[in-house]
Amino acid sequence: MSTINIDGINLYYERYGSKSKKSVVLLHGWGQNSEMMAFIGQHLKSRFNVYNIDFPGFGKSDDPNEPWGCVDYCEFLHKFLVSQKVEKPIFIAHSFGCRIAIHYAYRYPVEKMVLTGAAGIRDKHGLMWYLKTYSYKLGKKILSLKIFDNYREQLTKNVGSEDYRNSSGVMRATFVKVVNDDVKDMLKDIECETLLVFGENDEATPVYKGKMMEELMKDAALVIFENDDHYAYIHQAQRFNLVLDAFLGEQNV
Repeated sequence: MSTINIDGINLYYERYGSKSKKSVVLLHGWGQNSEMMAFIGQHLKSRFNVYNIDFPGFGKSDDPNEPWGCVDYCEFLHKFLVSQKVEKPIFIAHSFGCRIAIHYAYRYPVEKMVLTGAAGIRDKHGLMWYLKTYSYKLGKKILSLKIFDNYREQLTKNVGSEDYRNSSGVMRATFVKVVNDDVKDMLKDIECETLLVFGENDEATPVYKGKMMEELMKDAALVIFENDDHYAYIHQAQRFNLVLDAFLGEQNV
């Protein structure tokens, strides 16, 4: 268990294994922390040098000093990996962490990636969605009026997604920036071999998005965990680790 200060932000991380071996970096999802990925690190530590981090704003790490987007998270991660002398990481990421892994692979060399429940491709929306969105924006402007000062929190507590409502301060603004980021145009330029793992019944990141990623990326394969959801990698942890073993092979030297 360690903490490192980067640009005034304390980042919490755990490292397992030997630095003489190739480095696996575990990237958790939104609203989660390194504990969600720990079983993977324990499984791989005899063969790899493993870093398991709490992104800024989550777990034991400090919040960002201002609202961040995916590029900010990517560049912060790069500074951390440079400090650890990790030049070509293997990413294993879930959901929001996949956004950051994709941004990183678009900008810097990456050995391989395993992306499970990968977020990053925005939904196509119909007329009703746009009407609801613009009505919400109009409502926010009205609620900003001083006469609503004493009622604003009560009136807005059920507005937005659960992740949005569970965020506050700088992280709420960060969430808005993150979910509006679309990695689709980057995918064709990702060079590293990538394994996509999706739950068949995932509603947060539906399988069709995994199929799009597989089609758009140069060297990607999709594995679907039947009858499971956004957290298939945890629900079927033993199976997920076996899939990792097959994909990573002997890359432990």
